[in-house]
Amino acid sequence: MEWTGARYADGPTAEARIWIDARPERVWELVSDVTLMPGLSTELRSVSWLDGATGPAVGARFTGRSRHPTMGEWEATSYVVECRPAEVFAWAVEDPEHPAATWRFTLEPRDGGTELTEWVRVGPAPSGLSRAIALMPDKEQSVVFVRMREFERNMTATVAALKERAEGAPS
Repeated sequence: MEWTGARYADGPTAEARIWIDARPERVWELVSDVTLMPGLSTELRSVSWLDGATGPAVGARFTGRSRHPTMGEWEATSYVVECRPAEVFAWAVEDPEHPAATWRFTLEPRDGGTELTEWVRVGPAPSGLSRAIALMPDKEQSVVFVRMREFERNMTATVAALKERAEGAPS
């Protein structure tokens, strides 16, 4: 596990990395399809593009609906902030200038395949995590640690599922 920052104000991050025996272009087809992600996630329930968008482009927006056993259900609008096919796909949650979180997939050609990294940074704007901290301010470091571990576990499962799909028969 890799994550940094013990307090919300530190902008804690987590990431998961995996090597995939498929070209970056094939992996890109999967990571840039946000509508595929609910099938790979334990929290994300549905995603839909907004404003007539059908795929990723800087400035495009999508809505995601999520559910967590202790945090309940929520909906968030995300904005694509980086989009370089077969290289980087990133989005900011709620406000691209002051996001509640920033998520990123990075694809690097390596050893005839692709090194895929999924990364998240929470904050600086308030999020579900900051609301949980507000309920238990004396336990902030513990709350952040637990949530970042959840992110790491979920991202590890997501990149493993993406590897399985990318290495399977072409779509």
